[in-house]
Amino acid sequence: MVSQKIPVKQVTTKAITQDIGFTLEDFAALLDKYDYHFSPGDIVPGKVFSLEPRGALIDIGAKTAAFIPIQEMSINRVDNPEEILQSNETREFFILTDENEDGQLTLSIRRIEYMRAWERVRQLQTEDATVRSLVFATNRGGALVRIEGLRGFIPGSHISTRKPKEDLTGEELPLKFLEVNEDRNRLVLSHRRALVERKMNRLEVGEVVIGSVRGIKPYGAFIDIGGVSGLLHISEISHDHIDTPHSVFDVNHEVKVMIIDLDAERGRISLSTKQLEPEPGDMINNRERVYEMAEEMAAKYREKLREKSQGQPAVMMLEVSPEEPLSDDYEVPEDLDEFLGAADN
Repeated sequence: MVSQKIPVKQVTTKAITQDIGFTLEDFAALLDKYDYHFSPGDIVPGKVFSLEPRGALIDIGAKTAAFIPIQEMSINRVDNPEEILQSNETREFFILTDENEDGQLTLSIRRIEYMRAWERVRQLQTEDATVRSLVFATNRGGALVRIEGLRGFIPGSHISTRKPKEDLTGEELPLKFLEVNEDRNRLVLSHRRALVERKMNRLEVGEVVIGSVRGIKPYGAFIDIGGVSGLLHISEISHDHIDTPHSVFDVNHEVKVMIIDLDAERGRISLSTKQLEPEPGDMINNRERVYEMAEEMAAKYREKLREKSQGQPAVMMLEVSPEEPLSDDYEVPEDLDEFLGAADN
């Protein structure tokens, strides 16, 4: 059978419309129907196709190229888009705003980094991790650091150093977490807790240490032992009654004490001289004898601990005043929110 040739006719838009009943308007509507729908808060892949002086154009599959401003490129300060993005690079972007009047979406990398940074610091807090960070600024209330790109605050009461606060800029400090609150944009840390933990890891209950009196309160004396503070409660100074610790100690005096409790979680060290007394009242009447026989009395104390049945607490926790400086209480300046931002722009 010989096939019959059909003469070629000129094809026009009108002919298409007549033949298939499909207009250009129908085609545009079909595109709209199958166009991706993007909403603020979505995280989408995108490809960089144009770097601009103050941002970049990104192809995410929308009808119009999306735009990421330079201040949204990182949790840290960015001066040039090329520090973060490269042409034709594909990566994730956060949709920051809806389409503007030109149909263009605004994107962010900073927001993704911000969310992941908070997730990371929450994990570090759960692990009770110690982190290290450089102090980049100080204010009247404390010092400012960066943790995972987020700004953190160290209250003055939680800075353990003999340096003036204003001289800490540029110094790296070990830190523990006090507060991690993404909703309030609040990240508060403690230098003192990190030092106490490090020191406490080297100490043992029943150990005799030498320290100096750094402060005296009605309820006891605070003893500096190698840069961390322990509480010598008034009830643990002597077997004899004492009206006030001031009658026994003076600030800056050297003392020999025994550790009777280590509370690593709260960063507290409880001390005693009462347990070192060969005879009741020796801390008042014959202090030198107490110091001379300290190691011998401590050995007896440790032996008593070993004799106690397993599972019983060797030493009861002391109730101390909330004023004492080993508390995790802290104050923050009223304008803290001005300092704790996610980025340095």
